[in-house]
Amino acid sequence: MINKVVASFDEAVADIFDGAVILIGGFGPANGCPSNLIRALARKGTKNLTLVANTPGRGRSDGPPRPGMPVRKMPPNYDDGGLLIQRDQVIKTICAFPGSPPPGMSSPLNDRLKAGLLEVELVPQGTLAERIRAAKAGIPAFYTPTGVGTIIAEGKEVREFDGVQYLMERALKADFALIRAHKGDRRGNLVYQGTSRNFNGAMAGAATVTIAEVDEVVELGSLDPEAIATHGIYVDRVASRENAKEGDLV
Repeated sequence: MINKVVASFDEAVADIFDGAVILIGGFGPANGCPSNLIRALARKGTKNLTLVANTPGRGRSDGPPRPGMPVRKMPPNYDDGGLLIQRDQVIKTICAFPGSPPPGMSSPLNDRLKAGLLEVELVPQGTLAERIRAAKAGIPAFYTPTGVGTIIAEGKEVREFDGVQYLMERALKADFALIRAHKGDRRGNLVYQGTSRNFNGAMAGAATVTIAEVDEVVELGSLDPEAIATHGIYVDRVASRENAKEGDLV
């Protein structure tokens, strides 16, 4: 009997090793970030990670928002990849938007980049999504016009097709993908809620091991087949937020 459900988030990330390349799903503060898996990885203390995400995130704030700064609504019990940067577990990020702190404020990513402790590779958002999709599809590289003539093109092959210049971009295959879904079954079939599908659906299957954090594990056969966005063949482990404990928030 296929059962990919694990008992805890700590068990789900137990084999993530130092130096691993990690895909992290989500899109800004939208409710699609695998926060419990990120916290489990923070507790594990794995080092020298390469973090791949649309945006790594801002980690945990050291204090209340500055007067006059807008308050950004966040999902409950939210953590993003910035927590791993904040704990000095990341040596490189590959992202479309590294984030820029407001004047007078700092962020873990910017602080460590300025100190020479973190490498940041910027990738146009569409190119990032396609590099991940290509890895999932087994395509080693592709050509795109995005970035021609800019710093993005430095060190990359440029070819002309029908009078247009294109950059060659390589697929972005990771060791582990941490993704977030709404519901999943024991075979790893997943459905998403609202905007949380974003990079999560693209990242499932683009890594050697895909780990899904779900709001709820449901009985086999209860998911509408027409609504399943990620099929179980792309998912290796499922961890339910129903099993999250108070200690998991640290």
